[in-house]
Amino acid sequence: MALLQTQNLNKHFGGLHVTADVSFSLQPGKIHCLIGPNGAGKSTFFKLLLGQYQPSAGTIAFDGEDITRLKPFQRINRGISVKFQVPGIFAALSAQQNLQIALQHRLGPADLDAEVERLLRFLQLEQVADQQAGNLSHGLKQWLEIGMAISLKPKLLLLDEPTAGMSPEETFMTGEIVRQLNAEGMTVLAVEHDMAFVRQVADRVSVLHFGRIFAEGTIDEIVADERVAAIYLGQKHD
Repeated sequence: MALLQTQNLNKHFGGLHVTADVSFSLQPGKIHCLIGPNGAGKSTFFKLLLGQYQPSAGTIAFDGEDITRLKPFQRINRGISVKFQVPGIFAALSAQQNLQIALQHRLGPADLDAEVERLLRFLQLEQVADQQAGNLSHGLKQWLEIGMAISLKPKLLLLDEPTAGMSPEETFMTGEIVRQLNAEGMTVLAVEHDMAFVRQVADRVSVLHFGRIFAEGTIDEIVADERVAAIYLGQKHD
């Protein structure tokens, strides 16, 4: 059974049809990437999944339950967590304190420090644990927010352009973090533009175009699809 499934999901704003009959399925234990040109409807689709927007029509099911009308906090309580493109960290607090705040609702004092230390090591933030989060580099801020998002031990982690603004080295490291989380059992859905990252992590790729699922398959199948090359990669194969 799919962990996340949408059926004929639609969202329109007046006469503008942003999400059009999207039927999407995400299998548990997989990393699925959603790509597409700017304006394809990726952000709207994410906001529908999170409950920030209500669909004009269609349904969303998560872990066997219809969550179409649930509020965002109710979806989080059921096991969905998100890392947005712009880090939502507490800039005036240290990296360590940010993780403590994220974890304190799930862990008691006896376990909190050990889990903070584990996450700092996992995210390669040990050397900057006591630095103000607002002074960290862009890449470190992104990793810190990933740590805050996974502190809830979600069944599904949503990533909104997690490598935006990163160097190639930081992008690769982010991919390794995502792969390790997946190896530990976490299902991941990522909206991403960086094709090197998509190739590094994705089990399956969906292409969104004009609010519709335009193509779906492995990364090799997507890259080889001349239709996708024309609309997204900006080139055609010989």
